[in-house]
Amino acid sequence: MYGRTRSRRKPDGGVRTEPLPQQDWQVLIPDAHEGYITWAQYEANLQRLRENAWAYGADRHRGPPREGPALLQGLVLCGRCGARMTVHYYVRSDGTKVPTYRCLTHRVFHGRPPCQSIHSKAVDEAIGNLLVEVLTPLDLEVALAVGDEIERRSEELDRLRRQHVERARYEAELAERRYRQVDPNHRLVADALEADWNDALRRLTEAREVYERERKADLEGTDEAQKQEILALATDFPRLWRDPRTPQREKKRLARLIIENVTLIKGGAIEAHIRFKGGATRSLALPLPRSAADLRRADPAVRERIDRMLDDYAEDEIAERLNQEGLRTGAGLPFTLERVREFRCRHGIKSRYQRLRDRGLWTVAELAAHLGITPSAVLNRHARGTLSGYRCDGRGQLLFERPKNDEASTQTSRRRKRKQSIRVQSTSGGAV
Repeated sequence: MYGRTRSRRKPDGGVRTEPLPQQDWQVLIPDAHEGYITWAQYEANLQRLRENAWAYGADRHRGPPREGPALLQGLVLCGRCGARMTVHYYVRSDGTKVPTYRCLTHRVFHGRPPCQSIHSKAVDEAIGNLLVEVLTPLDLEVALAVGDEIERRSEELDRLRRQHVERARYEAELAERRYRQVDPNHRLVADALEADWNDALRRLTEAREVYERERKADLEGTDEAQKQEILALATDFPRLWRDPRTPQREKKRLARLIIENVTLIKGGAIEAHIRFKGGATRSLALPLPRSAADLRRADPAVRERIDRMLDDYAEDEIAERLNQEGLRTGAGLPFTLERVREFRCRHGIKSRYQRLRDRGLWTVAELAAHLGITPSAVLNRHARGTLSGYRCDGRGQLLFERPKNDEASTQTSRRRKRKQSIRVQSTSGGAV
């Protein structure tokens, strides 16, 4: 078109025509003719298309905000190669999405290993806290921006609803014209067109009802009290940022209003270099996230607690007492006999059995042999309270203190007297 393009002669004599940017056009008269949308809406749509196209062009340093939980999606640059880092999600067993920033440029284009992979949780929390710190002096500007955004979106939703009603009205009028133009002698065609007309009228009625209901809800939802609440929420940016009702996509848009990009470098720690709109920069040093093994490793205080309790309690008793104190395993699970035993073996803690043996306690077999009685007799005496024993595991195994010499001799003499009396009785009751 004349004035919107420029022609140049090529070395071979041909002509090359290329478009000019809008600011170089010879003539531009906005709203010269009535259009479907205003010139401002047209410019906003072009800007949105350009922002969305950044995710797929050669300069992949930005991308449109999406619903995922990664706060810096589309804003992260790799500090090693300079390419834009992508977001990778993996889903836990409970359905939670865990995002990770990954640089896959070398892997995609050259088949090399990825530059780096960084979990987003610590980075996103640090950036969120930084935004709250930076924006605290700018509460008024944030409140105005949020208010304009809410008003613009409300108007945009109302416009889309009106367009839906207009579309339904146009389809109803078109169905009516088709029905009135049909030859009455063609009854089958007329019946089909009449049914289409009725369907179109029904859709029009439903569209009008939905429009009125949604518009009424918008009007009811923006009374003076709620406007004051929204204004107060917008003025207090920290509360707005931490409000669980604030969608993640809105947080991303708020971040994009302030942050140009974030460069991440993973080494002995995570270095985050934030560049704000206008050129200001901030740098953060974050510790590396703990590995899965570290996250599942129990508190050292729990290890010391179990080590001390093994001097006085069996493993099942220890599990019960730990649960009563509110302690949990490294995985956050309650303690059981098996988990206490596994924990003890994994950390090399001496068992209660070995501790009692080191103190000189005897097994049932050893004590029975020493006293000259059967093991069941030892257990019976323990049940009657005449012998003291200690549980050494969760299965009921007992260890006994070594009896004193007088107690052992007393037991032996009683056994000998009982045997002698049995022999005398058998002799006296023999031959006549």
